[in-house]
Amino acid sequence: MKPSSSRQASCACGQLTVEASGEPIRISVCHCQACQRRSGAPFAAQARYPRARVWLDGEYKTFVRVADSGNEVTAHFCPHCGSTLCYWLAVDPDVLAVAIGAFGDSDFPPPNFSMHDDQRYAWIDLPASTQRQN
Repeated sequence: MKPSSSRQASCACGQLTVEASGEPIRISVCHCQACQRRSGAPFAAQARYPRARVWLDGEYKTFVRVADSGNEVTAHFCPHCGSTLCYWLAVDPDVLAVAIGAFGDSDFPPPNFSMHDDQRYAWIDLPASTQRQN
């Protein structure tokens, strides 16, 4: 049963949606080049939720890649508009990461974790409280 406290995300065309209940267990940004290429932005921002609290609805395709860390990453994207809506790591199969931009909520909480911070564009500032990992 879906709790009443949830957020909805969707791809650009609206065909693929995600509903995530409760608060994320981690909000992070990743500055690695693979995430830059996947997102088309200088970094990728995601909110991680327990998979049991995330519902994916609509048609999607997957793309599997191996990250610099050696972890296998499976991205779920809309086959119509190409938007990547979410992904999961084989190393942590009980967690699903949802692209923050897909929520369309400018009040979404800021990241508390920054990965591959050594590859961060110099002009990107993050909150001082953000934990950083190279």
